[in-house]
Amino acid sequence: SFHFYRNSSIMAEQASAAKIDPNDVTNDEIRRKYSESGRIVNLALTGIIKMCVPGSSVLDLCKFGDSVVHQSLENIYKEQVKGKPISKGLAFPTSLSVNHCIANNSPMESDIRAQPPIAKGDMVKIEIGCHIDGYIALAAHTITVGGNYSAESPCKGKEADVVLACYKAAVLAALSLKPNQTNSKIAEMVNEVANVYGVSVVSGTKMHQMKRFVINGSKTIVPCKEDPKAENCTFEEKEVVAVNVIISTGGFKTKAGEQTTSIYKRTVDKTYRLKMNASKNLLQQVNLKYPTVPFSIRNLDDEKHAKLGLKECISHELLEPYPVIVGNPKHLFAHFQFTVLMLPEGPSIVAGLGLDGVMYSSEMALSEETNAELKEFEDKMFYGKKGGESAKSSNEMETGA
Repeated sequence: SFHFYRNSSIMAEQASAAKIDPNDVTNDEIRRKYSESGRIVNLALTGIIKMCVPGSSVLDLCKFGDSVVHQSLENIYKEQVKGKPISKGLAFPTSLSVNHCIANNSPMESDIRAQPPIAKGDMVKIEIGCHIDGYIALAAHTITVGGNYSAESPCKGKEADVVLACYKAAVLAALSLKPNQTNSKIAEMVNEVANVYGVSVVSGTKMHQMKRFVINGSKTIVPCKEDPKAENCTFEEKEVVAVNVIISTGGFKTKAGEQTTSIYKRTVDKTYRLKMNASKNLLQQVNLKYPTVPFSIRNLDDEKHAKLGLKECISHELLEPYPVIVGNPKHLFAHFQFTVLMLPEGPSIVAGLGLDGVMYSSEMALSEETNAELKEFEDKMFYGKKGGESAKSSNEMETGA
């Protein structure tokens, strides 16, 4: 994303109690938690896509996505560890960014008048995350509202170029996550796909290694050539990566939008003795409900009261804002994100939906060999395993939305 730490003593205690590496994704229980988080994310994405119709409310869709995650988690992993319930919930609040709005648009109740209803033809980027016991699954997907695309009447032109480039670059990056792969090589691959389709990687786009309770680990991939280069790193088996690609039909530049920032994340290495009661209450609630992951002010107990405490918490760097990011209104934008486990048998996508390529027609194309590799990987990830049906149905819903 345009962009989670947990109290280290708690993590160490839980890890030593279980006598396992808390970040070993080849461990069946850990892998199951990632898969379950991913299943819930995909369920929420699929539901949002179905409900994203002309006249629908961005706020209502965000609240719906969040509620799918909360309700899905209610009846699973109810057991306690050392007398404490297993931590679970949103790992990124549902965000719907429309047209040249690119990311982090998760409005509050008080923003309802500032957010126009969804309209036919809008390109909507949907992002959401879930975690179970700190094992995080993130995903993003792009749809065109009321596109009614089909194999007989596919999407064409710049819109098809930007969507196909973004999706194929993300799938290629996921497929490339094998032991000894470098971040610079993956960044290069993403740019090569963008070049083929005549589009640009958006500034601020980052991919992060993730660990238990950590959404933005130290290993990063920075695909935009205009951004400061990421420190060189190599990816290894048993790691988890949030593959994240945002593409524009025009330039790479972005800025903070005029929309109110609603997404924040606790800065875990900062402390300060707050003066205002509203600030103290806000931080106490964040430490309790969202100690390590981004959250929306909308999901706190009292939105109005929480907003009163924001200024002091931000000025002392206790909370990191995730501003709404916008680009040039003349350009089109697409966003796809997958959560990938680097398993012994190869990379495995646990969160993120497939895209039906026949719905999009471009004059540009990757090599036949690359397309064949991508198709084989897509079939395996999105259609050849449990959960594939929901990915498939999302494309059908997209065409009829």
